Amino acid sequence: MLDLFQHPLRLHADPSRVVVRPFHIGWQSNGSMPSRTERLVHAVLDMAPGEARAQLDAVLKDFEARHWQTRRVFMTRYDEVEAQLGLDGSKIGDEKRQLIGAYFCHEYSYAAAALMNPSAVPHHDQSGMPRGSLRILMSLRAVGEGHISSVAFREGIITDRNELALAPEPPFATAADAIGDGLEMPEGPGAVYRHRDSTLSGTLLFPITKAQSNGLEDMRLVQFEHDDGSKEWLGTYTAYNGSVIQSEMLRTRDWREFDLVPMTGSAARNKGMGLFPRKVGGKYMMIGRQDGENIFLIESDKLTHWDGGEKLITPKFPWELVQMGNCGPPIELDEGWLMLTHGVGAMRKYSIGAALLDKDDPSKVIGRTREPILAAADQDREGYVPNVVYSCGAVRHGDRIFIPYGVADSSVAFAFVSIKSLLAVM
Repeated sequence: MLDLFQHPLRLHADPSRVVVRPFHIGWQSNGSMPSRTERLVHAVLDMAPGEARAQLDAVLKDFEARHWQTRRVFMTRYDEVEAQLGLDGSKIGDEKRQLIGAYFCHEYSYAAAALMNPSAVPHHDQSGMPRGSLRILMSLRAVGEGHISSVAFREGIITDRNELALAPEPPFATAADAIGDGLEMPEGPGAVYRHRDSTLSGTLLFPITKAQSNGLEDMRLVQFEHDDGSKEWLGTYTAYNGSVIQSEMLRTRDWREFDLVPMTGSAARNKGMGLFPRKVGGKYMMIGRQDGENIFLIESDKLTHWDGGEKLITPKFPWELVQMGNCGPPIELDEGWLMLTHGVGAMRKYSIGAALLDKDDPSKVIGRTREPILAAADQDREGYVPNVVYSCGAVRHGDRIFIPYGVADSSVAFAFVSIKSLLAVM
């Protein structure tokens, strides 16, 4: 019998969680006429000092209590405008510069539509943890206005007694800063930096490149151990530009600087890639879904280049006949590699199962669950996308697996399952 405990805590979409984001207005002029941007900036510059002060005071009254370092954010945005238009900031007072910055910002509710598809890894800081406790870090897919997906984080502690406590969200959320003029989205890789005084639980990663312009989706975090024993946290995710998807990888060693790197190769043109936490047989290994139906095993000599793939698992049981995929990076056990899977059955109902792969040769499937270990039932069926449970990654703690999972693309739930009982039903 499966020993599974569903924790009562739930996380929900929350329209009150807001962040200041750049507001883009057409930068280019038509012929000899000033652009909209230039006209707006000159309108502020033409204001009398008292009027500019009054307008800035009105903006700050509305928004300063809702955001972290609002004035600094306005000044940062002004600096971007100044660089674009070639302004001389030494001749412009602080109030007008802040007001100009405010006109090129807007308030964005980053989780108004949905909060879903979490993954979990051990936190990089385990100091002060009592015996039986593990500090964890989760990534979550937050969906806001325009159905744009960003990456949110939440820190917490789990115990060997199926306990879960999340660190409180700070009152102010902040977007990680990108290097550049902030006016046009670049091509290729990019980097973002967490604010020095911002916690991870209050940090958002937003799209910064053209390939990501419509969202960063379904990050699968893994604590990766390199050949030299050093650790790096990697997260595979789907970059979406509104018409084309591409798999990319987040890389960080300190959780302050995040590299967002496009992956290349034929396999990277698909979504849902889950990286093994170390090399196996001298090769990097990834779980993927090349054809939208089956689970594939992919090998590579490079972390960011993935070609081909070998079909690993095909739909077999009724709850997975439509399609299968992974629910996060494989987890190393003494018995082999534990891989959580998702299956889609009749009426497009998503369920979560599991499979066990050989430790030395992951192309060999040792066992798989005949029935789902988690499925949408009762109130969990209702939501933004009904009849769906989905995870992007679990974490082992002692003799149990902690599984955060999305429910109906609307909320996030949590479960603990004993490893012994899970292996017993394969």
